[in-house]
Formats: sequence, structure tokens, C-alpha cells
Amino acid sequence: MDQKAFHYPWYKKEDTDAFFALFQNNLANFVIIAITMLGMGFSTSIVFGQVIPGAAVAVLFGNLYYAYTASRLAKREQRVDVTALSYGISTPVMFIFLFGVLLPAMTLTDDPELAWRIGVAAAFISGLVEVLVSLIGRWIQRNLPRAAMLGAISGVALTFIAGEMLFMTMEIPVAGLIALAIIIVGVIGKVTMPFKIPASLFAIIIGTILAYAFGPANIGQITEGLAYVGFYPFIPTLAPFEGMTYLFGAMIGIFAVVLPITIYNAIETMNNVEAMEAIGDKYDVRECQAVDGAGTMLGSCFGGAFPTTVYLATVGAKHMGAGRGYSILNAIVYTLTAVFGLIAAVSEIIPVAVIAPVLVYVGASMVSTAFETNATKYYPAVIIAMLPYFSNYLMTRFDGDAPEVVQDISTGIVPLGDGAMFTALILGAITVFIIDGDYLKATAFSLIGAGFSFFGLMHAPELSLNASPDFALGYIVIGVFFLYQHFRTMQTEKKHTLDI
Repeated sequence: MDQKAFHYPWYKKEDTDAFFALFQNNLANFVIIAITMLGMGFSTSIVFGQVIPGAAVAVLFGNLYYAYTASRLAKREQRVDVTALSYGISTPVMFIFLFGVLLPAMTLTDDPELAWRIGVAAAFISGLVEVLVSLIGRWIQRNLPRAAMLGAISGVALTFIAGEMLFMTMEIPVAGLIALAIIIVGVIGKVTMPFKIPASLFAIIIGTILAYAFGPANIGQITEGLAYVGFYPFIPTLAPFEGMTYLFGAMIGIFAVVLPITIYNAIETMNNVEAMEAIGDKYDVRECQAVDGAGTMLGSCFGGAFPTTVYLATVGAKHMGAGRGYSILNAIVYTLTAVFGLIAAVSEIIPVAVIAPVLVYVGASMVSTAFETNATKYYPAVIIAMLPYFSNYLMTRFDGDAPEVVQDISTGIVPLGDGAMFTALILGAITVFIIDGDYLKATAFSLIGAGFSFFGLMHAPELSLNASPDFALGYIVIGVFFLYQHFRTMQTEKKHTLDI
């Protein structure tokens, strides 16, 4: 094709369907963020004046950048069938940030403004880490067991997402149960809903109607929701840098959540970009990871508290025949909905019990993914990695108001819950290496666990020297045991070789 005659369309009819598929995903995330944060006690000025516009800045940047990369690829290869990468807030990571970063920050500080500053600082650090991971992402993917990483994340998904959201579903049984049933039938059972409406959207519509028809939702909520329609401009903030004072101080334990989930996010971006390469569109994985990180950092500088990523949904957009137009349209629409308060209105009008079933499914699917993407032999590692978050849930929910109850159940609940993500990764990785018979790596992770315990990154409420000596010693002891097993295995193999 003649270079001068080549034209890559700005928009084509196939972009319309791809846009609505991407729009639904991003809209659901924005609404979930708003409803969940308001439920935690964050003010409307923080949620609708800072967090949603900040997230929209990230979405605007990423979608326009990936439309540009699609154009660049199309011109280089002289192809008009190039599809831009889908981009937005990472759904699994969003939940981890909601319940693993913002909720603990809110619980520990009891100050919405401070908790938000800690959240945007964590998001900025997450973006920075992803930019750095773009340089060493494949090395991390090779050395951090997937079963340990996904098992740790599944612990959050099962307790704080699927479990807690099921509680909220039952707060309005008539609306919540039918919404849950529609999700199960439509999403899990793969049954098409009337008029081909997406099951999650149909569940929200029917559940909301029933909530208003049978209570406790009332017309006043619609009036209040529409009152939020207004102008919410993009306003830069120094909150990420102010929040780092606390993030590197009393709240440093949040790094136990931020670091592994960021690595997970970077690897998912890698996987999604590679999936696109497999069907014809080859993008630079490292550039995409860096762009995701840069978008997250940019969003945090405008108040956003959630990392962004390349979506696997790009594969679906490719099959639809989409180009770059759907990505550009997504950027424009989300800018308008955030700036003019339309997301704020929707968040106020829809009851939490109606949104909650969608989150029950998301949490359950995250747990399912941990098993589906690992060999059967690693299931014990996934389960062991999930368990520390049961302790973290009990500790977070009850230790502040009824510490004696938690203490009476077991004195091990609180120390197991402190730094749960690190503990989950360490125990999960050790289990994987034992299953594989690699006792040297199991020894190495045991010593890492000892070091983390000594400095208070896990099994301790705060950082300090010799923070948790009993646990540090315990990890050293099991490390010695694994080292013994290593030499014993070597001797056995040597003897077997000589016998042959």
C-alpha cells in the first residue's frame, strides 16, 4: 500500500459495539468505587470532587495514548485492521485498593481526608513500581509463584469482596437476591437476558426497580442523586506526596498490599498484550506497562486512588473489528460523565444491595481464577495463601470494638492478620516450592519471612527492630528444616544414581 495513500480511520461502525462493551466495564468500576467509598465514610467532596475526576484523568490519558500507539502500529505495518488496546481501572486491583488500602487507612486513621491522601500516595507508588517493573517484569514473573500471588489476592477477594458484599446483598433481600440470581443465571449460567442487555446491567436495573418498589429505597434518593449533577473540574493536588509521610510511617504495612498487587497488575498487562499479539497486533509490552504506571501516577496527582491497566477485553474488541475510535470515544465519554457529575448521580440513585451481587461474582471469579490458572497440585498452596486474610478480616472488623472476643477465639488471629499479604505470599511460595521439591527456594523464602518478621513487615502492628522475635525464630527454624530436607534429598538422589 502506498505510504501517502494509507489512511487509518479515526472511527468506524465496529467501534460502536466495542465502545459500549468497554463503557459498561469502566462505568461499573466508577460506580462501585463511588458507592463503596461513600459506604466507608468518605465524603462526597472527596469521592466526586477528587477520586472520580482523578480516575477520569488516568482513563483519558491512557485511552488517547493507546489510540496513538494503534495509529503508529497501523502506519508502520500499513494495516487498517489494527485495534487499540482497551484501558481503564484494573478491576481486581481496584477491589484490592478499596479493601486492602483505603479501608485499613480509614479504619486506622478515622479521618477520611487523611485516608484519601494515603490512598492516592499508595496509587502513585503503585504506578511508579509498575514503571520500574516494566524493566524486570519477566524476571518477577519467573520467580514469584503464581499460586502464591493469586492465592494471596484471593484471600482478599473471598473475605472483603465476595463475603462482605454477600452480607450487603442480604440487607435488601427482595432486590439483592433477584440481582444475585440474575448474575448467576446470566454471567455464570451464560443465559442471554431480555433484549440482549448485559446480565450485570440487567441485574442492577431490575434490582433497583424492586428496591424502590418494596423499599427501603425512595424517590428522595433520585432527587438527591440528581442534585450531584454539576461541574467537577480536574484539579491537580499534592495529596500523593503529602500522603507519603504517613505511607512511609505508621501506614507502611500497606506496602504489603501495594507491592504484590502491582506486580500482579504488571503481569496481567503483559499477559493481555501478549494475547493481542497472538491474534495479530504486536505492541511493546514494556511500553504498555510503563504507560499503565504513568497513567496511574498522573491520575493520583489529580486525586485518583486506583491503578489502571490494559484490559483483556481488547481481544473482544479485536474480534468485533474495532479500530482506535472506540478508545477515543471512551476517553471523551468518561471525561464528560466525571466532570459533570453523572457518575455521582448514578451512585446515589442505585442502592448498595443492588450493586453488591455484582461484586460477589467478581470476588468469586477472582478466587476461581486462582485455581483455574494453576495446576491441581498447587491448590494447597493457593488455599494456604488465602488463609491469612481470614485473620486480617476478623482483626480489621472486630479487634477495634471487641478485642477480647478476637483474643478469646485465638491469640494467633491478630499476628497472623498483621501484614497478611506478605504472610500469604511467603507461606504460599514456600508451599509451591515444597510441592516442586525445591527446598533451597523454600529455605530462601523462610529466611525472607524471618527478616520481614524481625523488622515488623508481618506478624507485627508496626515497623521496629526485633518486632516479632517469636515469628522470626519460627521462620529460621523451618528454614533450617527445609535446608536439611534439601541435603537429604540430594543424598537420596546420589545413592539412587550410584545404585543404578
